[in-house]
Amino acid sequence: MSTTIKLDKSSTSAYGAVSLVGAGPGDADLLTVKALKSIQSADIIVYDNLVSADIRALFPSSALALYVGKAKGQHYLTQDEINNLLIDRAQQGYSICRLKGGDPFVFGRGGEEMLALKQAGIEVEIVPGITAGIGAAAYSGIPVTHRGISQGCTFVTAHGEKSLDLDWAALAHLDHTLVFYMGLSKLPMITGQLTQNGLSPDTPAALIERGCQQSQRTFTTTLAKLSDTALENKLQSPSLVVVGHVVSLAEPMHWFGTTFNNSTSSAFEFEASADMQLSA
Repeated sequence: MSTTIKLDKSSTSAYGAVSLVGAGPGDADLLTVKALKSIQSADIIVYDNLVSADIRALFPSSALALYVGKAKGQHYLTQDEINNLLIDRAQQGYSICRLKGGDPFVFGRGGEEMLALKQAGIEVEIVPGITAGIGAAAYSGIPVTHRGISQGCTFVTAHGEKSLDLDWAALAHLDHTLVFYMGLSKLPMITGQLTQNGLSPDTPAALIERGCQQSQRTFTTTLAKLSDTALENKLQSPSLVVVGHVVSLAEPMHWFGTTFNNSTSSAFEFEASADMQLSA
């Protein structure tokens, strides 16, 4: 068991500590117990664009909440500025919860922040969270692995630091589930590269918008129709892209939100009773 000790801010000799915390994919009920404890005990909460309103509602009034979000083409602070902010506040003796959507170490740049903090002599702990590739898919009725259909799953980012250097031929021939993060603006490239390297354009695919939130929308389609589906339905970020035969299970396993079958223009929806708590 770990205990967060509130430090005397008048002391200049003691550094505070930083918890890099995964907030999960959106549903506040999916926070881990340790994540909630870190939020509740922090002096300062530094949070990003993917931390949902339901989770922000849990921030204690005693904590200073600092938004450092990043959206496509809009960075409130650069990564170096975020690193420096965490170091500076920790050196002042504050207990900091660095709250990130999903998991800090899955396309969350948590490793970069931890290295910077460790190099500055700051104590750091990691609180893993449910990554969107697992959580949002599950809330759409899509198991990323399923016996007889998919024996593996690969998480892929559609954005590189400078350029995207992926082995598309390997991805196309894995014969298991592919989950693309930050891929909404890269759908033509994803479809083009995978089909050019041998993956059938008729491979089932899904787009999941605002996964694990009450406004979640899931669109099942094919690899070839991903771009058209996104444009026709005006999908917005954050959206997850799932490619693979497990997507065919979305309709029979549907249980949450609204799912649209783009090939049939049908929709099916799960409605919970007012007193029902949705959880994993």
